Amino acid sequence: MASVKESFERIIGRYPGEGDVETGRFSPDARDMGMEQFFKQVGEIDKQIEKITNQLHKLQAANEESQHVTKASAMKEIKGRMEKDVEEVSKIALKIKKCLEQLDKDNIDNRRRPGCENGTGIDRSRMSMTVALKKKLKERLSEFQTLRQNIQDEYREVIERRVFTVTGTRPDEEMIDQLMETGNSEQIFAKAIHGYGRGQIVDTAEEIQERRDAVFELEKKLYDLQQMFLDMAVLVDAQGDILDDIEAQVSSSVDHIQKVTETLRKAKKIQRNSRKWMCIAIIILLVILAAALITVLKEAKISL
Repeated sequence: MASVKESFERIIGRYPGEGDVETGRFSPDARDMGMEQFFKQVGEIDKQIEKITNQLHKLQAANEESQHVTKASAMKEIKGRMEKDVEEVSKIALKIKKCLEQLDKDNIDNRRRPGCENGTGIDRSRMSMTVALKKKLKERLSEFQTLRQNIQDEYREVIERRVFTVTGTRPDEEMIDQLMETGNSEQIFAKAIHGYGRGQIVDTAEEIQERRDAVFELEKKLYDLQQMFLDMAVLVDAQGDILDDIEAQVSSSVDHIQKVTETLRKAKKIQRNSRKWMCIAIIILLVILAAALITVLKEAKISL
């Protein structure tokens, strides 16, 4: 985000009529052009995306913690924490979505300002930063999708370990699928009750059931979160290479303008040098003429 903002600030004053190209000094009006409010909006959205990132890290840590618990009560406590965190993410994400929609609207409205029309450096900078925010949010939501898949995969592995620990045999795929779907493990563990005691088997069965409930509830919430921003993801993808290339275009424009500015500075320097040498030549010529005139006058005086 900083690179885009820096690119904008390097572009903003370098169009004819918006500042002094050679000195790099620009008027406050040229630097504003609706950007002060825009940067506030961008900063707020970026802050909210960071909140989502922090929640993601909390969920990842809780999921890792859940792999090591063996009691239903502990699993229930982790489930409660994770559900609250996902709900908080949904609230933040909804707020971000509304802010981005407002940002899109403001970008369109800002094009009515003189010097901010569609295709100008200011408009490209606004679009580039807006798209960068959308992509950053999309990346975070993709990470939530990855978390959702990890929870499913790790749930399967935990079920397999629990069955092996209690029965001493590896469960087949059909048995694991049944446990994941129903959570009902008492029949599967029936033969092991005599060897381990009913109490321990019941604890394991309850933990499996609680884990199943947690996985299904979290999966539903994460799926709802994904659907909430599906339209935004489609929008970013549909714009494709055009949006991907915006920042490159802005950077290219900056480089081009810098080259033009440097050329103008060199041209002005050459012009100054040319004037200086012209003045020196004129002075020398005047000196020569004066010397010649004095010589002529002296000779004329002698002849008289």
